[in-house]
Amino acid sequence: MTIAEIRNSVKYVASAEGTPTEVLVPITLWEKLLETLNLLESGLNPEDENEPKQAILADLQEAIRLTQAGETLPISELWQKVYE
Repeated sequence: MTIAEIRNSVKYVASAEGTPTEVLVPITLWEKLLETLNLLESGLNPEDENEPKQAILADLQEAIRLTQAGETLPISELWQKVYE
């Protein structure tokens, strides 16, 4: 969900002077926001957190196979990929 979609999903409450004082958030959006905040707090990328365990296992098995075959990368190249 984009920020624009979030802004369109909420309702603003204003004081008698017209100053925004509160925001009403639909429960489904609130739950998604809490889930995202929990993931950020855990330090995990939401994409990684939601990756199926079978996919993680397959990636690890492939990494082991490549390592055993001698197909490794220099550490400098690995760090470069981390920061891309």
